[in-house]
Amino acid sequence: MIPFSPPRMDQKIIDEVVDTLKSGWITTGPKVKRFEEKLTTYGGQKTTLCVSSGSAGLELMLRWFGITEGDEVIVPAYTYAATANVVIHCGARVVFVDCKEDFNIDPEKVKAAITKNTKAIIPVDLAGFPCDYDELNALVKDPEIIALFDAQTEEQKKLGRILILSDAAHSVGAEYKGKKTGSLTDITVYSFHAVKNLTTAEGGAICLNLPGPFNNQEVYQYLRIKSLHGQSKDAFSKVQIGGWKYDVVEPGYKFNMTDIAAAMGLVELERYDDDNLVRRKQIFDAYARAFSKFNWAEIPTYETQEKKSSYHVFLLRIKNIDERQRDAIIQKIYEKGVAVNVHFIPLPLMTYYKNNGYKIDDYPVSLCNYSRVISLPVYYDLTDENVRTVIKAVVESVESK
Repeated sequence: MIPFSPPRMDQKIIDEVVDTLKSGWITTGPKVKRFEEKLTTYGGQKTTLCVSSGSAGLELMLRWFGITEGDEVIVPAYTYAATANVVIHCGARVVFVDCKEDFNIDPEKVKAAITKNTKAIIPVDLAGFPCDYDELNALVKDPEIIALFDAQTEEQKKLGRILILSDAAHSVGAEYKGKKTGSLTDITVYSFHAVKNLTTAEGGAICLNLPGPFNNQEVYQYLRIKSLHGQSKDAFSKVQIGGWKYDVVEPGYKFNMTDIAAAMGLVELERYDDDNLVRRKQIFDAYARAFSKFNWAEIPTYETQEKKSSYHVFLLRIKNIDERQRDAIIQKIYEKGVAVNVHFIPLPLMTYYKNNGYKIDDYPVSLCNYSRVISLPVYYDLTDENVRTVIKAVVESVESK
């Protein structure tokens, strides 16, 4: 069986993790700090805080901005549950909007959904393809939209408008108009989960790119405290000579990254652009060439003059089929020894969100994309022979329907 998305675990990663274990420092320490610095240089944002997961990063930033009961946060209907669940955790209301044909949030639908209660927008770079950040950034700075904004906290008053919190769980290394994700909007959150392009097993990072009058380094220092129980010093600081004494300044969270995770990330980041992304693009290109020969295949957009994907997931859509037929095709592909997936089931189809009044019929593009999509394997160790096997399995399964 060709698996769907196994992590890359080679000797370089093993050696770096073993080095961490031998160092005696396995929780948040010097390697986390070094990983943060390298991520900042890589993405071009102002500063970076590593955390325990992408979900933790999203929730930490919503809570920092003061999102609470009575507030609304706009989220694409087509995304993973984490994007919306963190809004629920804060007591706020999720406002779903439909996506475009490229699977990303529709700025026009976002504009129509904004009310005086809107405090944040969470665009998602689905499958690694960047959203329309110029349109979204311009939207929240529109004088008419700013006039609606009802600031309640000091952070909200300081920003003076709706916050854009980018969910870049899929798009580390993707580019929009020559800039990498991390520096495209106010705040960007990465995920380094095991199935992601760049993995630390579990982990994430908050990329701070806030405009003035915010001091991003001061925000980083505050978030660092908030991500570790509100403790004024992390463990590494406390073990320095005379550094044992600390304070707890607020009831914070346990959202910190470990040095073991950062060790993996440091290896992956060093070889990311020149090795990992190169291979992933080769796989995308091979799929695109092969499937473009068939009139039933709809190839995902993954590169334009303005945008370049991180090649995270290849979202192949089959024309003129319904969900039942798609599921039958997936079953046939599995029977041929190839694991495929679906990214994602739109959240209004999920029990929790259905029971809270959301209806999938309100998001027709999301439903259409979902009912026809099959996510194909894309990972570094997928060989050319494997790719040919995947293509053959898909073609035979579709054409036997």
